Amino acid sequence: MIARAVILSGLILTAGWYSARAGEEIAAPRTPLTGLPRALGPWTGSIDVPLEREVRDVLGVDDYVNRTYVNAAGQPVHLYIGYYASQRQGDTIHSPQNCLPGAGWQPVDGGAAAVDVDGRRLTVNRYVIQKGLDRQVVLYWYQGRGRVVANEYANKLWLMLDAARLHRSDGSLVRVVSPVLRSANGSLTAADAAAVDFTRAVFPRLSPHLP
Repeated sequence: MIARAVILSGLILTAGWYSARAGEEIAAPRTPLTGLPRALGPWTGSIDVPLEREVRDVLGVDDYVNRTYVNAAGQPVHLYIGYYASQRQGDTIHSPQNCLPGAGWQPVDGGAAAVDVDGRRLTVNRYVIQKGLDRQVVLYWYQGRGRVVANEYANKLWLMLDAARLHRSDGSLVRVVSPVLRSANGSLTAADAAAVDFTRAVFPRLSPHLP
């Protein structure tokens, strides 16, 4: 609670500095998310699901990809990336912690997790969610302006600092969902391993899309 209070205090103080110093935004060059490769190591992108207009309007995203990948063992992983070119006009990233319960999914376990990718250790959020008999492993993080951040409050603090220093407020949410299959080989451990394996495959390919 103390740590959260300190972060919130920092956000309030920084907001004043941000409002005073933020000028015209700089648009970072980037590649649209439609160009994200469909082949990522052992993973092949098989299905793109367009978001309904109402959902896009609520999210406020400027670019996104909503795609299912499958590995050779038949394990699917759902990738969603929502990119925001600017977060100054009220279009801000929606936390999955708020969205998933609204869709009927309830968290049964959660916390931070470390994923090693090409010699770099990423700290991401990991949740196990359940709806009826269905369970899924969810990994997600915030990425943009050269940073990967798991904590929602820290992400907002960096957003305001970067808006003031770099004149940029672009950013994104990256979410990986790995369902627990109802089969002889389906298990929470297998779903966890698939989510981590896919994260290791996709992360090195994100920087051109999420500068």
